[in-house]
Amino acid sequence: MAESREYMTLPEEKGSINISEEVIAAIAVGAVREIEGVSGITTPMGNSVTDLVNNRQKGVRGVKIDMTGDALAIDIYLTVAYGNPIPEVAERVQKSVSGSVEAMTGCPVESVNVHVGGVTME
Repeated sequence: MAESREYMTLPEEKGSINISEEVIAAIAVGAVREIEGVSGITTPMGNSVTDLVNNRQKGVRGVKIDMTGDALAIDIYLTVAYGNPIPEVAERVQKSVSGSVEAMTGCPVESVNVHVGGVTME
């Protein structure tokens, strides 16, 4: 069975660089885990059974990446620890994910959408 991978392609002078969606997602998850107040990363709920199956096949947990156009749009699904201001945690996540992905890949990040699926008691 052939793998269906999505790549962000960066044209360079001596060739091109292809960065897998899974690599970008791993960078984003690493950036999220460093943010104080984030208690976990959740699985995005799809709008259909097809969305759920496709996300499971790609192995992307808690991150959805749209690579259409020249810039990335990243959706992060997470839970916040009780007592932390959700807007502040979400803003820190946006800055961290955007900065980490751009620094490590050179791919411009158009948006980081944070979806808070719940609050947990730690």
